[in-house]
Amino acid sequence: MRYFFLALFASVSLHAADTPKAPLMAGAATSNITPELGGEVVGGFLPYPCTNIHDELHARCLVLDDGKTKLALVVCDLLGLHRSVSTTARALIEQETGIPAANVVISGTHTHSAVNTLGGPVRGYFSDQELTDYQKFVARRIADGVRRAIHLLRPAEIAFGTVDVPEHVHIRRWFLQEDKMPLNPFGKIDKVKMNPGAGNPALIKPASEPDPTISFIALREPGGRLISVYSAYSLHYVGGVNGADISADYYGMYCEALNRLQTGGSDGPPFVALMANGTSGDANNINFRNPQPRKKPYEQMRYVAEDVASKVNASLANVTWQNSAPLAARYRELSIAWRKIDPALIAWAKETEAKTPRIQGKADLPLSYAGRVQRLAKASPETKAAVQILRIGDICIGTTPTETFAETGVEFRKRSPFAKSFMIELAHGYYGYMPTPRHFELGGYETWPGTNNLEPQASVKMMDALLEMAAEVK
Repeated sequence: MRYFFLALFASVSLHAADTPKAPLMAGAATSNITPELGGEVVGGFLPYPCTNIHDELHARCLVLDDGKTKLALVVCDLLGLHRSVSTTARALIEQETGIPAANVVISGTHTHSAVNTLGGPVRGYFSDQELTDYQKFVARRIADGVRRAIHLLRPAEIAFGTVDVPEHVHIRRWFLQEDKMPLNPFGKIDKVKMNPGAGNPALIKPASEPDPTISFIALREPGGRLISVYSAYSLHYVGGVNGADISADYYGMYCEALNRLQTGGSDGPPFVALMANGTSGDANNINFRNPQPRKKPYEQMRYVAEDVASKVNASLANVTWQNSAPLAARYRELSIAWRKIDPALIAWAKETEAKTPRIQGKADLPLSYAGRVQRLAKASPETKAAVQILRIGDICIGTTPTETFAETGVEFRKRSPFAKSFMIELAHGYYGYMPTPRHFELGGYETWPGTNNLEPQASVKMMDALLEMAAEVK
């Protein structure tokens, strides 16, 4: 009898080893990255300690496997993350799971109510840095989340969809009547102003157009329940938290709302939604032409989240499901030049620091930019600005490590060799805003040195690299 069971066990084991994998496997999981109270919230000009957790922060993880290649897609509830956080997390993932670091995309949502993962106590413009304790924690939890998603890999079908939701995205850079444009922190006059004030009678027209398209990739068990939906929307963030709260903003609320709309969404293994930030560097949730009444804390972000979730969920009824999707990835680190600071600007910065008193708890824009300008002038010799392409069947995702303008995302969709294409920003690093060359001529907050940290041709160079890599995986 003993030999019978041994033989039966060997037969079952051999059969399991010989059973071919499904054409596509998918698994998704979340990993909690909520910080300790007292951590430094960096959504504004003056950091402040968080005093309450309104809702938990997560690294949301999706792993795909076509039998030959695995990809991991991670979206973190963070303002952004330093390149070294991504590098550390991806090294852990490669070491512990075998997924190549180049096959892992890690991005931040840009919630303004999260703790700092951009830099250490002395912030400068460097592509490499020693991690803080919280950065190490985030990297570890990202790797854990990917491992959990791998543990949940199971046969899957895939679908792609889009839905336009224009009512929540508005361009925030505006032309004003010439005599109404205020001085910028450097004592100059820009051609456009960021956040000019809702209902401002001096408004003329926005400087560009927002991108209203939500792109999403859906995974489900064959003919059955959803595994995950990976989405991207070019909405900067919503905001409206209470005091010094920690919150994932509308991104996290969208994920929860989409879960609630699924039958058995919280059953095991639970459905996992992800909302990445598209290209929203010049857009936000404020309708400047038609000002809205002030709302209670969290009211607006919950409204946006639930509305977007309902529209994406409705679109799922119209997608076409496939049971296979060849996977591929390309990753490059570009030596794009840091923003050049001329001697006259350095002289202005030093003079401004010398004559401006520092008042505790008060933001002074010229003083803030005087410090930024001098640090940027001492930037590391070269950047390691990461761009990445993921091919998922006939779908293509491109990434940037910047706050990228909406027109760049639209351009990528139009020029990509894949008809089903979209972009996400704030992946593998944070290099500030990335206006297109046209917008540098207009000036404004997103072009100021210290807000923008890269050369004016950065968007062109990143687009060229992304299109080259997309052609390689085509």
